[in-house]
Amino acid sequence: MPNVITEAKLFSCAQSRDLAAKIAESYGTKLGSVITSTYSDGEFQPSFEESVRGSRVFIIGSTHPGSDHLMELLLMLDAAKRASARHITAVIPYYGWARQDRKDKPRVPIAAKLIAKMLETAGATRIITMDLHADQIQGFFEKPVDHLFASTVFLPYLRSLNLENLTIASPDMGGSKRAYAYSKTMESDVVICYKQRAKANVISHMELIGNVEGKNVVLVDDMVDTAGTLTKAADVMMERGALSVRAICTHPVLSGEAYERVENSKLLELIVTDSIPLKKESKKIRVVSCAELFADVMNRVHNNRSISSKFIM
Repeated sequence: MPNVITEAKLFSCAQSRDLAAKIAESYGTKLGSVITSTYSDGEFQPSFEESVRGSRVFIIGSTHPGSDHLMELLLMLDAAKRASARHITAVIPYYGWARQDRKDKPRVPIAAKLIAKMLETAGATRIITMDLHADQIQGFFEKPVDHLFASTVFLPYLRSLNLENLTIASPDMGGSKRAYAYSKTMESDVVICYKQRAKANVISHMELIGNVEGKNVVLVDDMVDTAGTLTKAADVMMERGALSVRAICTHPVLSGEAYERVENSKLLELIVTDSIPLKKESKKIRVVSCAELFADVMNRVHNNRSISSKFIM
């Protein structure tokens, strides 16, 4: 029998169209055609306007709340499955709802697990994502997960700054592993912030474990939501004698008063990826694109080549 050549086709959910266009350009192809029909009550229906039968389909879409983003991705996965795609890869630059990865009190859901099951039920045969809030979320899937690290795109920029007396910092205890990985690569010191919360998104107290006096500090985290932790950490570090404080955060959720906090903070710069589109521009926010990273990994997946260099820090 003749060899079957599986064609790769890239499609985008509406919320990730700008990033998907960059990924497609870097991949060397064009985005496939998708039309979304919307009913007057808000119900919507995506439709592939070209055949995907026998193809390897990459569907690009972040799942940041609200729920329409997740629902659109699920509907497109289901449509590809019912259109007889051979392989269906969900490319999720930002895996939303990931903070609900365990039961931290009684009678609450584990949303990260629920969404993993929904993606698989909808038709995903593979997941490509970046900087999950918790590494163990990979174990919620029964399908292969390629968990990429944004350090691939951040480290070259960080090196280009040529900062003397560099210190890598984690804004909380949970991010210490990530901070240590950056510090090992950059051959720098590490500082950990210890914070206590009065309630979600509200910090009551923060202390530093380590010395920042005379240092150029770079805070490293997987996401920035209200920016309360980052700006509080920057204030504390500058009070303790730091020369400068920057922050590297993969996913710019930036909700509530986050933009105002960043603008009015002692942060010199907030460096993020384009996994989520910015709601507005800020002179303190620099975007480093992750498009080439995803395009390279998708190409390797399609051609059955190793991607270990892209997700091992």
